[in-house]
Amino acid sequence: MCESTAYLIKDGKEEEIMAEVASIIPAGKKLRLVSLFGEEKEVQASIQEINLVGHKILLKPE
Repeated sequence: MCESTAYLIKDGKEEEIMAEVASIIPAGKKLRLVSLFGEEKEVQASIQEINLVGHKILLKPE
């Protein structure tokens, strides 16, 4: 599977906020994360990096 784990960068550290992320939907200044299982989370953040090979999404707070 190609799902990734999303992390929020806080104080220079990666804090996991959702595993098995299947899609990211921009919603104004927020991002809506949707997992493979239909779980949804909205975070006020922007994308810092997406590593497709490493299955990692790094977000920075806005």
